[in-house]
Amino acid sequence: MRSPIFDQANHEKQSTARWTAQSSKMLRVGFGPEALAAKGAMVAYQGQFEFAHEGSGSVSNFLKKAISNEGGRLMRVRGQGEVFFARRNSDVFTIDLEGDSITINTSSLLAFDAALQWKITSIGNAGMLAGGLFNLTLTGNGTVGITSDGPPMLLDCSVQPTFVDPQAAVCWSSSLTPGIKNDFTMGSLIGRGSGESFQLAFHGPGFVVVQPSEGFSLGGPS
Repeated sequence: MRSPIFDQANHEKQSTARWTAQSSKMLRVGFGPEALAAKGAMVAYQGQFEFAHEGSGSVSNFLKKAISNEGGRLMRVRGQGEVFFARRNSDVFTIDLEGDSITINTSSLLAFDAALQWKITSIGNAGMLAGGLFNLTLTGNGTVGITSDGPPMLLDCSVQPTFVDPQAAVCWSSSLTPGIKNDFTMGSLIGRGSGESFQLAFHGPGFVVVQPSEGFSLGGPS
């Protein structure tokens, strides 16, 4: 049988780099070194691999993930070859960490080098009402793949205060400590009553990446 005829853009992109964007929607990771990935993020692989559930690291982390029900469920990927990662047809981008840290909304996590240290962090009790209560903070040297529901936009938070819907915040500099801004009024009880009464507040040296969507609600598609 003859192979289907595709444009070159639809063929696998060959590269010696460990992390290679195959398109705006798919990321290829080459192995040797192990990686951790969001469960369900693997769409294909070539070679020999093992995929194993990654423990929470602590009882506290396990409880936070169970309560949030919004992600943070990881699998460890080890083997030889390459693995292709994608989620929900979302846009994909990478960030290289060089001894620094980044905080990621767990629903936007795709995969990261296993050499990076990780922990689940919380924004505060008010975040439960706003959505996006628990996030993943990565520290060290390595690469992380992140998804965005639409083309991502980077906002500089050093010039003036920046306020973001919690479900639109993809990731941010860990040097920033987000607060919760509550704009709740009686008017919020009329109509949809969306979570837009709450925003994450950022101000200081650093950035926040925002997606042009409020993403998927908790318990929605994975």
